[in-house]
Amino acid sequence: MLNFTTTTMQSSKTLTLLLATILVFSGPSQAGEPNDGRFPKDPKVPVKPEYLRYFNTTYEECRADFRKLADSLKVVYKAAESIRIPVPTATGTQLTVDGLYIPGSKNAKNLVIISSGIHGVEGYTGSAIQFMFIEKYLSPDLLKNSGVLLIHGMNPYGFNIIRRVTENNVDMNRNCGASPELFSTKNEGYRDLYGFINPDKAVSLGSCQNRLFVLRAISKIIKSGMPTLRQAVLQGQYEFPEGLYFGGKQFEPQLLELKPLLVRYASRYDTVIHIDLHTGYGERGKMHLFPNPPETPEIRTTTENLFSGYTIDWGDSKDFYTISGDFSSLIGELIPGKLVIPMTLEYGTMDSQTTMGSLRSIQNMILENQGFHHGYKNKRSERKVKEWVKEMYFPSSGVWRTMVMEQSAAVLQKVTEKLR
Repeated sequence: MLNFTTTTMQSSKTLTLLLATILVFSGPSQAGEPNDGRFPKDPKVPVKPEYLRYFNTTYEECRADFRKLADSLKVVYKAAESIRIPVPTATGTQLTVDGLYIPGSKNAKNLVIISSGIHGVEGYTGSAIQFMFIEKYLSPDLLKNSGVLLIHGMNPYGFNIIRRVTENNVDMNRNCGASPELFSTKNEGYRDLYGFINPDKAVSLGSCQNRLFVLRAISKIIKSGMPTLRQAVLQGQYEFPEGLYFGGKQFEPQLLELKPLLVRYASRYDTVIHIDLHTGYGERGKMHLFPNPPETPEIRTTTENLFSGYTIDWGDSKDFYTISGDFSSLIGELIPGKLVIPMTLEYGTMDSQTTMGSLRSIQNMILENQGFHHGYKNKRSERKVKEWVKEMYFPSSGVWRTMVMEQSAAVLQKVTEKLR
C-alpha cells in the first residue's frame, strides 16, 4: 500500500526548508541513485534467525511451503479443506491462489481470515507471517471458538514477477466489490493528474523529468493541497488500463472463484475477523493498523477490544483517503448481517508518513509502471527501478524482517488469546 502525508506550508520558512531539501535530493550527484538516503536506515537491533527462516525468495517456494503445511494440517484436522484456484496467465508459469479452511467446533462463533498477496510482491512478507501463524498460533484451543481461513497469494502473477498488480495491470485492492457497479466509479481528480503520474516514454533515470520529479510534485501540492492529490491518486480509477491504481473493467478471475467460497465458509459464524497483510506504507519497520472506518459503534468497540494496546488509525484524521474496491470491504458486502471486523496490518518500509518518503514511494511506483509499459532507455535504469520496487515492498534487511515478525507475533498472540 501507499499513502501521502499532509505537509503544512503556512509560512515561507517551511517552504524554504522544503525546497532546500528538494535541491539536495534532486541534485546531479544523487539524481536517480539509491544513495543510502533513498531507503531509511534500520535501527541497531539484533537479527533473529528464528524469524528469518519463515521467508522465501520465490513465489514457487512460498506456494510449495504453504501447500506442504496445508497437507500436514489436513492430517491433524480431518475436516480441513484445501483451496486451489488456477489463475489464467500467458507467462507459461502455473499460477494459483492457494488457501486452507479449518472449521471451528460446532459451537464456534468466529471466523478468522488471514489473507496475503493481494498486492503481489507484498505476498512474500504476508506468506512468512502466515507460516508463523500456522506454526505458533493455530491450535485446537483456538478452533474451539473460531474457524480459520488462510488465503495465500491472492495475486500470484505480481507475486511471481515482483509487481503489485495482476497480469491485466489491475490493482486487486481496487477490484473487489459485490456488484459490477464498482467499475463505473468516477475519479475526476485522477484524470487531471494522469500525465504527471503516467509518463508515456521510456524510463531514463538521468532525464530532467526524473531529476525534477520531487520539485514538480511539490508544485502540485502547493497548488492543489496534499489531501486533494492524495485522494485523486490513491482512490483507484477505472478509466485508464495502463495507469497506476487501475481497478479494472471487470472482476479478476480469481476473485470470481473466491467470492462464493467466502460466503460459504462465513455463513455459519456470527463474527468474521479479517486480517489483510500489506507492506509499503508508513514508518520503516513499524506495524500500522488500518481498519475500515467503523459503520457502527459495535464494530469499533469490538475492534478496540480485540486489538487493545495498539494504536488504531480509524481513518478519521486529515490524512485519510477513501478507496474504491478494497478487499476488506468486500467481505462485509458479501455477508450482510454478520459482524465483520476488517483489519489491515501494514508494515512500513520507506518512512512514507513523511513528505520525502511519500514522494520517493510514489516516484518508485511511477517509474515501475512506466518502465513496464514503455520500456527503459538503458539496462541500468531498468535494474535500479526493479531493485527499488522490490526493496520498497520486500526489504532484504534482516533487521526489518525481524522487526516485522516480532510485531506480528505479538499481535497474533494477543488476538488468538482473546478468541480462545
